[in-house]
Amino acid sequence: MHTIDETLNALVKGFMPVLYAPDDPDFTSNKLANGIEDTMRSRYQFWEWPHGVGLFGLWKLYEKTGDVHYLGMLEQYYDERIKEGLPGKNVNTMAPILALSYLAEHTGNARYVEVCTEWAGWVMEGGLARTKEGGFQHRTTDDENPGQLWDDTLMMTVLAVANVGRMLGKESYVQEAIYQFLLHAEYLCDVKSGLWYHGWTFEGNHHFSEAFWGRGNCWVTIAIPLFLETKGLPESVRRYLETILVRQINALVPLQDAGGMWHTLLDDPSSYLESSATCGFGYGVLRAVKMGLLDQSYLEVSKKALQAILENIDENGVVQKVSYGTPMGKDTKDFYKQIPLRPMPYGQALAMLFLMECQGMRL
Repeated sequence: MHTIDETLNALVKGFMPVLYAPDDPDFTSNKLANGIEDTMRSRYQFWEWPHGVGLFGLWKLYEKTGDVHYLGMLEQYYDERIKEGLPGKNVNTMAPILALSYLAEHTGNARYVEVCTEWAGWVMEGGLARTKEGGFQHRTTDDENPGQLWDDTLMMTVLAVANVGRMLGKESYVQEAIYQFLLHAEYLCDVKSGLWYHGWTFEGNHHFSEAFWGRGNCWVTIAIPLFLETKGLPESVRRYLETILVRQINALVPLQDAGGMWHTLLDDPSSYLESSATCGFGYGVLRAVKMGLLDQSYLEVSKKALQAILENIDENGVVQKVSYGTPMGKDTKDFYKQIPLRPMPYGQALAMLFLMECQGMRL
């Protein structure tokens, strides 16, 4: 078995080919391209939520190592996209703004700051539709999703708004992010189990197929610790978010497969085992232990997950068993079982985040 450091290096080598993959099935099938002019097509193809999560993982790797090679990879990618022109704004195309906001602050690049200011301002100034009670409506490239809250939104848009607000000294942005975390928790966190539903609609007041989807839950396990890094959060908010994070993790522990992974439907052992969610949960557990929210016994959970993930990274450094992009399973939970497995930038990034947290730990 390769060491964690060797595997991280392999993940980076496998990252760029996945990031630039030209054969994204949503675009080759025209799923996302319908209604989009040909001149705009590639803008969406390389500036969507998979790229946003992937680039954030690469940023965290640069932040931890200081390796200028990673910084150059980030700058090259963003410079190419900005030069080409960016796509339309929605919840998912907001995702690349998170890594860009850190990059803008680090480099002082005025163009990066300008893009972050424009995009976060679009959210805050009414460009992004709201649900009842002021939630961020999960508008995607291919669907308005009126009245819908998704747990994905916390990772794709709310964290970016919070960080741009911190960077620009706009307290109202941070306060809005707090509200979004609280509102999403109110409607998506199941009080009985502690797990999170994939979505909620105010048009009918229900949780669609009531799926406890793996990767959707992992966005929460990742986003809460990241948001808790925000300085100046009210103590009451911090306590609340810590409480629901621990509640979720305690619900996840007995659902971990004997081999160390989690199923794409967390409470359905007949659904396939899935890597990206497993990485997110392993990461979140380690973060919670390091924050003092969980005791050392929980390290065994991440140790099992680590062993499973290392076995699912191929010789080219590409993470296997990653479920493809997943819209809302509106009618049946079986919808989630039909999502294909495919290497994706977020699979690479989530593995990098997890392995970086594992470094220095006795796992």
